[in-house]
Amino acid sequence: MSLHSGIEWTKCTFNYVWGCTKVSSGCDHCYAEREAVRYGHQVWGKDAPRREMSEVYWHQPLKWNRDAEAAGERWRVFCGSHCDVMEEGVYLQGIRERQLYPLIEATPQLDWLLLTKRPQNFRRFLPKAWLEKPLPNVMGMTSVETEEYRWRIEVLTNTRFARRGLSLEPLLGDVDLSPHLAALDWVIVGGESGPGARPMSPNWARNTRDQCVAAGVPFWFKQWGAICPWDQLPEETRAALDASGESCPPEGTGFPRDVFRVGRKLAGALLDGREWREVPR
Repeated sequence: MSLHSGIEWTKCTFNYVWGCTKVSSGCDHCYAEREAVRYGHQVWGKDAPRREMSEVYWHQPLKWNRDAEAAGERWRVFCGSHCDVMEEGVYLQGIRERQLYPLIEATPQLDWLLLTKRPQNFRRFLPKAWLEKPLPNVMGMTSVETEEYRWRIEVLTNTRFARRGLSLEPLLGDVDLSPHLAALDWVIVGGESGPGARPMSPNWARNTRDQCVAAGVPFWFKQWGAICPWDQLPEETRAALDASGESCPPEGTGFPRDVFRVGRKLAGALLDGREWREVPR
């Protein structure tokens, strides 16, 4: 949990538990699993126990709500960065019903971003009252990494929310958003970082951006990730990069040869020379 989140598109992060089970290719190199292992928490996998959060932790959003109200601002809260907010399980649903949902209702100054790779569970697990009359401070979101998982968007757009958003991160293939953009309020794109990171084609990012611009949907380009095309690198990074930099991927992958593994920080977040930091009103 963090007030000043390292995730650029949110103000705060919150996790009702810590842990998850992988469900698709976007989970292969999960940063949250790596971090859990680093701290000694064995919380990943179907049979692994989830880490429950302390009472003090659960009180933090109430303070955020007061502070946001005092500042005359609305704060975005990403739930969850180290779990899937719609993961299956009676035990998990009990925590959501007893603690998470009442907390969201008690913090109307916070805009809760409920992100999941299991959007089919929104209708199963959300309070019935929310589905009949969506809360204005809740955005339903789903992750989509390739065209194979575009069905998640259809499920999301067929679920009642005041607002809906997509996280195409890590983006691992081209995704056609055109059938769904009229029902979306935000699209976030990002490449993969960390060990084993897979490259993101500039054309995938451009296609998504162009679709959003044409439809008037706010577009946020978070990062290239660990690997970046030479022509997309910030000028200062290109100037500092010498011939010994690792070039990838190998021949036969379909990516250009002038792609470099420079790390998330040096790769930056410029798409065709500019930042894209659009947010929904």
